Amino acid sequence: MTTDIKAPQARRRTDTRIWLRDNGVYVAIAVLVVYNLAFTENFATLANLNTQLVQVAPVLIVALGMALVIGTEGVDLSVGSVMAIAAATLPLYLGYGLFPALALALVAGALCGMANGTLVAVVGIQPIVATLALLVGGRGLALVFADGQLKDIRNPEMLELGAGKALGIPYIVLIAALLSVLVWLLVRYTTFGRQLVAIGGNRSASALAGLPVRRVLMLTYVISGVLAAIAGVLATARLTASDPSAIGNLFELSAITAVVVGGTPLSGGRVRILGTVAGAVLMQLIAATLIKHDLPDSTAQIVQAAIIVVAVYLQRSRSAGVA
Repeated sequence: MTTDIKAPQARRRTDTRIWLRDNGVYVAIAVLVVYNLAFTENFATLANLNTQLVQVAPVLIVALGMALVIGTEGVDLSVGSVMAIAAATLPLYLGYGLFPALALALVAGALCGMANGTLVAVVGIQPIVATLALLVGGRGLALVFADGQLKDIRNPEMLELGAGKALGIPYIVLIAALLSVLVWLLVRYTTFGRQLVAIGGNRSASALAGLPVRRVLMLTYVISGVLAAIAGVLATARLTASDPSAIGNLFELSAITAVVVGGTPLSGGRVRILGTVAGAVLMQLIAATLIKHDLPDSTAQIVQAAIIVVAVYLQRSRSAGVA
């Protein structure tokens, strides 16, 4: 009799944990929005909305690539350094025009992703170790490209990319939104997306089933590198300067936080792109709320750490899938 009573209770607890895992980030955003509407001055203004969205856009773009990598049961610690490499590459080629400079910056990101993918998929090094090498060496390489100096960006088209708007929406925000939709479609409706989730769920079984494991892993890290490079370009355009020593600092941690809080488990086999978007927005809202109420950065970091712990706990009852 006792067992019969405990079983439904255990199922209810599990169901509650699953619901919170999948929807808790949206509830938290709603609570924060209601709180700010009631207690934060000028929160509901268009200027504040644009500011928050512009600030979160580079983190979100990096987090999209991180979500794909984590979905394969990996991690990419090099994204911040890849941002710095892209930022350092831009000024070298802006004299040839905006588009050649942008293309070469993205090629640099793709090459970084290819290096990571080769170490993980071909050499067989653990992702955390493979990408740690580029985390350390990549920023040094970026500083070499930039001669260790901050370089002002004076290209009018580049400055317009950082400050311009279309229909009142900053270009940076529009680009982040477009990339979010594209990555969501990639994961949800393509063969590559299904293979990525399968490999993250069980790599050995996927290989036995004939899935192109190495190719999928390589492409995943290349996509992560390209998205990090795009974030580096946008951060440079927004700051109107290329500063490889600062651009991308700690972005790997911010991206991992957004992905985990959004419901993608570190154990792989599940990718939640919409959750990742919500996770990035939630972290930005928390930081902005605390700043507007004159609380120190240390408080924001403690709050974010607590949210990560809760998110990881809720993922203990995960199930494979895509959202």
